[in-house]
Amino acid sequence: MIVMRILSLSVVFLLSFSTYVALAQSTHTHIIHPLKLEQVSVNDLFWSPKLKVWDAKTVYDVFDKLEGAYEPDRKDLIDEKAKLGRTRNAFLNFDLVAQGKKNTGQHDGPPWYDGLVYETIRGAADLLVEYPDPKLEKKIDGYIDRIAAAQAADPDGYLNTYTTLVKPDQRWGTNGGDDKWQHDVYNAGMLIEAAVHYYKATGKTKLLDIATKFSNYMYREMGPDPKKNVIPGHGGPEEAILKLYWLFKDEPALKAKMSVPVDEKHYYQLATFWIENRGNYGDKDGRYARKSDESYNQDHMSVFQQKTIEGHAVRATLLATGVAATALENNDPRYVETANNYWDNMIGKRMFITGGEGAIADGERFGKNFFMPESAYLESCAAIGSAFFSQRMNELEADGKYIDELERVLYNNLLSSVSLKGDHYFYENPLVATDHKRWAWHSCPCCPPMLLKMVSAMPGFIYAYDQDAAYVNLFIGSQADLTVAGTSVNLKQVTHYPWKGESVIVVNPTATKAFTVKVRIPGWAHSQENPFNLYTSTVQEPVSLKVNGKAVSVQPQNGYVAIRRTWKKGDRIELSLPIQPRIVSPSDSIQTIKGKVALASGPIVYGLESIDNPNLNDLTLPANTPLKLTYQASLLNGVNVITGQATDKNAKPVSFTAIPFYTFSNRGVYSYKVWVAEK
Repeated sequence: MIVMRILSLSVVFLLSFSTYVALAQSTHTHIIHPLKLEQVSVNDLFWSPKLKVWDAKTVYDVFDKLEGAYEPDRKDLIDEKAKLGRTRNAFLNFDLVAQGKKNTGQHDGPPWYDGLVYETIRGAADLLVEYPDPKLEKKIDGYIDRIAAAQAADPDGYLNTYTTLVKPDQRWGTNGGDDKWQHDVYNAGMLIEAAVHYYKATGKTKLLDIATKFSNYMYREMGPDPKKNVIPGHGGPEEAILKLYWLFKDEPALKAKMSVPVDEKHYYQLATFWIENRGNYGDKDGRYARKSDESYNQDHMSVFQQKTIEGHAVRATLLATGVAATALENNDPRYVETANNYWDNMIGKRMFITGGEGAIADGERFGKNFFMPESAYLESCAAIGSAFFSQRMNELEADGKYIDELERVLYNNLLSSVSLKGDHYFYENPLVATDHKRWAWHSCPCCPPMLLKMVSAMPGFIYAYDQDAAYVNLFIGSQADLTVAGTSVNLKQVTHYPWKGESVIVVNPTATKAFTVKVRIPGWAHSQENPFNLYTSTVQEPVSLKVNGKAVSVQPQNGYVAIRRTWKKGDRIELSLPIQPRIVSPSDSIQTIKGKVALASGPIVYGLESIDNPNLNDLTLPANTPLKLTYQASLLNGVNVITGQATDKNAKPVSFTAIPFYTFSNRGVYSYKVWVAEK
């Protein structure tokens, strides 16, 4: 029997090894590095005014509303205020826990309200790097004191105000609880992420102490037998705790400044456990508390068996981001293949033209392949989660197609989630609507913090580098300092993108040096609207690329044109992208919009709003109709507008005006549509 068991184990090992080798041969990685925020400064005609609004207004707006300083403009919140006699206050929960309150049965806001506080701190921390603000920093320090007081009430360092106040015997969703609702692990992950980002922005360790103590407790609690088999009820903590691991790995001297012990390997082990133990529910003794909820929480099978991205779209995209981030650390082909499976399915069969994700309102889920109705749910957080995922994939594989899809979200579904004034928001972003009003605050206001996380991180995504090359990923006016081929290099970019196609990148190495600059050529710019032809378009004008006035052949490889030369200070790269309007057609596989087309220019998707087009529902767009692009400085803070001739219900010519999708509902509540019937 012993011999047979050894033989059996040998066979299993050989099969596992051969599978690993096969995976290694079928996956490809080329790791590049985004820049730290302190390496980049943004001075851009399009983005800088928006960043200043979000920094000066939106971040304060979100914090103030989390404290309860809002006037309800939705019936559920109006009713809640009438019942409580006040508006909800996320920080009151921390204060009650700090006072030793437990099992009160009352909690302000949903269980994930703690997490929204932490996410806002993370976004604010990143903004502090670009826009130092002592007032904001002092405000955050005050919040951290209240968070610390709440944690101090528990000897283990456990902190989740909802569970403590409502379900104290069901930590992590055990004992009949459900972490998919309680968000114990998710909130912990967002705390960790906030702490890492705030430390990097300010050098302060108080929040980092709180997060590290909590992480140590989770490591003692969760993991292989005999620990508890607990995974996050909501994706996101996987990448967050990996960031804590990276922080201490990269800054070992920081451990001496901490008030708690640190073993960063524990945090990496916890991240991989949370990823790899999905689909593993328990044994015959019933030790494991959770049960499968089909694909809602991506816990229906091992992630390494998943060929498609399923379930709650925000949870799925954030888990996928964690898988891709972990692959950066371990280069495990199983992780690489899983990340590619998720991304290919998401972008090739389930992504909406604006970068929206999640077709179904019930469960806020992905739909089946090619189920993409115009009225789809398209939660803001899901699109932003997919953008973070695409950025990690670019980091993992150095392919410009991933930045194409990050850019699609940035200029469309992300911007649509916040008003131009920066204090009203969209939760859903359907592509057709008759009464879609932005709200000041929501019973589940998860989208404003998620917006802040992405826009504050964005400057670090403009450029990237590896040992021998600098990558220009986004066309945003900026300066960056990085090291390439052992040489310090300053890059300065000036652009009028997205309203014009011209960008100039000045390369300033400290010494004349040979290295490569890789410039991304967006897929849409050479008639590759989508890497899987989910959408198609035709661009007539060519891309132009020059170095010091001399033309460079534009033959992108993996989304980039590689310019290899000996660079000297003042060398100029001139890029011209075709911004003329184009008609975008969906794949025939998308039955819900068959026979319809959309309009786009550069990375921006357009649509028709009834304030400009009173006969909106009667319009059809003739094939090959001439389109005109005009910049209107006084409209919607300055936008390009597409105009042309459509036909009305009587087949008579009628003029139409299309505006960027992200600007809808900024002049009042009007009907709008993105897809228009083609005649």
